[in-house]
Order: sequence, then C-alpha cells, then structure tokens
Amino acid sequence: MKAIKKSLILFYALVLLGFFLTTNAAAYDPNDPEEGIALKRKSDPPGNPDNPGKPKGPDKPKDIGPKEDPGPPENPGNDNDNKDRPKGPSGPSGGSNTGHLYLFAKDPETWEIIEGGPWGKMKYNLSGKTFKFVFNGHELISKGEYVLIYYPDPWPGQGLICLGSGVANKGGNIHIAGKVDTGTDLPAEGDENFEDGAKIWLVLAADVECGTIDDPMSRMMIAWNPEEYLFEHVLIVFDYTGE
Repeated sequence: MKAIKKSLILFYALVLLGFFLTTNAAAYDPNDPEEGIALKRKSDPPGNPDNPGKPKGPDKPKDIGPKEDPGPPENPGNDNDNKDRPKGPSGPSGGSNTGHLYLFAKDPETWEIIEGGPWGKMKYNLSGKTFKFVFNGHELISKGEYVLIYYPDPWPGQGLICLGSGVANKGGNIHIAGKVDTGTDLPAEGDENFEDGAKIWLVLAADVECGTIDDPMSRMMIAWNPEEYLFEHVLIVFDYTGE
C-alpha cells in the first residue's frame, strides 16, 4: 500500500508541474513589448540605473600586439671623442675660478665656424700665480704635432706664449695640460686686443717659434696655415697674481 501511495503522490506532482509550465508558456506573448522589456532587464549590465548591482570595472585594454623594439640609440661615436662636445657658450663657470673655452676650425675667408669640423675645449683658471689648463682637441690631423698658444695681435704675434704641445693620436684626438708662469695678465699690455681679451689658438708646431719666456721677441708665428688651426670661440681674460 505504501508503494502505491508514493506512486500516486509522484504522479500528481508531475501533473501539477506540467500544468504550471503549460500555463506560463501560454501567457507569454513574444509580440508584447512589455514582455520584451522585462526579459531585457534581466540581462542588463550591473551598471544600469535600473539594476545598480556591482559597479562595472574599467574596460580591459585591447591587445595591440607586441611593442615595436626601438633598437639601440643612434651611435654617438667614441665617448672619448664626444664627452666634451660643445653644449653651451664659452666663459666662466658660475662664480668659480674656472673658465671654459671652445676652440673651432674656422673658414679663413669668412671666419665663420666650420660646422662638423675639428674642435676642442679648454678648461682653465681665471686667476692665479700660474695659468693652469687642460685642453682636449678632436678630429685633428692624425699624428699631427700641435702647440696651444696665447696669440697677441698684430702679426706675427711677437710675445706670444706657448702654453703646451702634443701629438694627435690616430683618431685625431689630442690632450694637452699644464701650468705656465705667464709673468703677465692675459691679454698682455701691447696686445691690440688688450681691452677685449686674449686669443687662444691651437696651431701646427712647425708654424710657431716658442723661443724663451724671458725674451718675448723670440716668440712668434713663422708660418700661416689657418685651415689647420683651431681658433677661440670668445676672447678670455686671465688675472696673473704671481710675484
């Protein structure tokens, strides 16, 4: 009897379920706009005002593929050749006793700087008992012999001072450093540029006679090949405090 009762209960349950499903299906009218709106709202995103729910997060970034490798930066050349590449005007360094002077190859017809040509930079003290300096030149004649000089006008520059000399390496670079007892301010009295400043040149060793420091008249230019020289960017002043 118990088995029969269970079968009857299950039968009636199935009948009721079938009746319920049939009733809902008959009630739904797909052409009724209200029915469509009701169904749509059930699938609205959480950010919809009618269904606030959990806030919608930011959109996932689109896959734009692998980033293009820019490659290495353009080769600036040898670091030793370019570390002093001109970056600003010549002149004193702030309020210190240090000055910086750029030297350039110039067109002897116009005296304009030759773009991309040989050049150099000198670091020096603005005042002192001796003229201390460090000069680095670049893109010069390979194995060329040079002298760094203070040149007073007029030609041939009698009384000039040979500050230092050196030989350019295979790459055309030269390093000259030292300290010189000039015995005078730069520019010196008698220099036509005395009111303006001193000229610093890098010239071929064969074109200058350095003579002796005690005999100004023995120191002068003896040849003129300006296309092979470096000339000052600006005139400088050195205050001699010796003696």
